[in-house]
Amino acid sequence: MRLASMAALLVLTVSPRVWSADGVAEARRLYNQGSFEAAERAALESVKVPGTADSARVVLGRVQLERFRRSSAAADLDAAIASLRSVDARRLDARERTELAIGLGEALYLDERFGAAAALFESVLDQAAALQEPGYERVLDWWASAMDRDAQTRPPTERSAVYARVTSRMLTEISRTAGSVPAGYWLPAAARAAGDPEQAMNEALAAWVRASLGSDRGVALRADLDRLVTRGILPDRAARLAGRERTQGLAAMTAEWEAFKARWTR
Repeated sequence: MRLASMAALLVLTVSPRVWSADGVAEARRLYNQGSFEAAERAALESVKVPGTADSARVVLGRVQLERFRRSSAAADLDAAIASLRSVDARRLDARERTELAIGLGEALYLDERFGAAAALFESVLDQAAALQEPGYERVLDWWASAMDRDAQTRPPTERSAVYARVTSRMLTEISRTAGSVPAGYWLPAAARAAGDPEQAMNEALAAWVRASLGSDRGVALRADLDRLVTRGILPDRAARLAGRERTQGLAAMTAEWEAFKARWTR
């Protein structure tokens, strides 16, 4: 449903540990800047240092996952899984273990093990205090996306229970953080996927207004919501009309949506 958001990086948090070498810290910095080739070189150098080898493998695995996400080359995913599996978690601090778990969840997702990925991401969300806010929201988004992809592999009769879990979690998130971007998107998306386009539309309208409470004042969320509404929710609503009325009905709904956006956007 949300390919653009799935392309976003999972930000590696900065460990409070004082490193005996600068290589891992530099690899993290480069990763967070999106300089993946440079981050990989720094991580590979740090792998050679016994005191930082396992920490460096976590960063290396995350870089290799990012390369696979861009290349879709099976060798890149295999390399990422090998790097992450080679980490001795006993040598990591608590925050690094969380980072490793995120990487393993991402690897499961990219390996199309969606149910397992969702379970792993959910266990990380329960350790929210170890994540900085941007990282937490991105893991939350990955979890919901994994739940969605897992639901699509199930018989239709089983899907509503999956989307009910997504909705429940996102209601909790939106009550905690009114400007939550993942909750703002997944509440209407889950309602639509559960077969309730009218509720999906109501959630989308509310999310559009509430988006101004976000850190970027709703720019990213509103772009996602506009795609969801115009490509999904409105066609679903129009499909409920009689055949000859669908085209005219969709046009009217689209005009109403455009008028709403104009009225409620700064």
